[in-house]
Amino acid sequence: MGSRRQTAWAATLLTATVSTVMVLPLTATATTTADDGPGPGSSEGGKVVDEAPAGVKLSTGLSEKISVDNATKETKNLVASISNQGTKDSGKVKLLVVGYDGMAITDVPGCTAIGTADLPEGSNSGFTCPVGNVAAGKSKSYKVTATFDLTKTGKICLPVESADGKQRFWQQGPVPFGTTSPSPNAPVTPLLLGTENKPASPAGDQGGGKAKGEDHKTLPSTGAGRDVLPLGATGAALIAAGGAGLWWSSRKPSPTR
Repeated sequence: MGSRRQTAWAATLLTATVSTVMVLPLTATATTTADDGPGPGSSEGGKVVDEAPAGVKLSTGLSEKISVDNATKETKNLVASISNQGTKDSGKVKLLVVGYDGMAITDVPGCTAIGTADLPEGSNSGFTCPVGNVAAGKSKSYKVTATFDLTKTGKICLPVESADGKQRFWQQGPVPFGTTSPSPNAPVTPLLLGTENKPASPAGDQGGGKAKGEDHKTLPSTGAGRDVLPLGATGAALIAAGGAGLWWSSRKPSPTR
């Protein structure tokens, strides 16, 4: 990763309205780490960034419904997948799993934690997964361990990059998980993909929030391809988006993963 990522991430933040995308079925095979099989849940909040090689059609998916243990803050049933719905093999690619705000990624088996200096600005945690090749019509799934603080909003982001990190073929999010009816006194609280969390105060009072369908008006999300905006427009986009989801603005190049 290097400073060249700034423009790519700034460009991906400019689309404020996320198009509706196809929902993929959730199957039992989706919980197997890096296993071939249908991707879980939904690719909601995802968009092509750089054009993939001819015949390759990459996307990601997230569980549509997860839950959080109110005592430990640990999430359950969170699965991320990468799929190739094209007619040709993808070649070597990598998947990033990045957490924001009240959602922190604690483990993704088979993947490597991203160092603090290499995390995108505004994120709190992340893992990089050396997916390798995804055959045409196949997918690979990863069980994600995370924590979720119900007193905050929480988001997750799934970029798909070339093995050398020079191209980003797809990015899902940052997309929120949350509930509009927090239950701090219940053992478990269900969280829905695409719903901005309505935080509950420590005393159990419900705070403000947005229901599903409203959050996409302000959620920093994916957008046009890389290197398409002058710096001035990038700065304006950052002010409008609040800076969430933008990669760091100054960093020494790091070795290829």
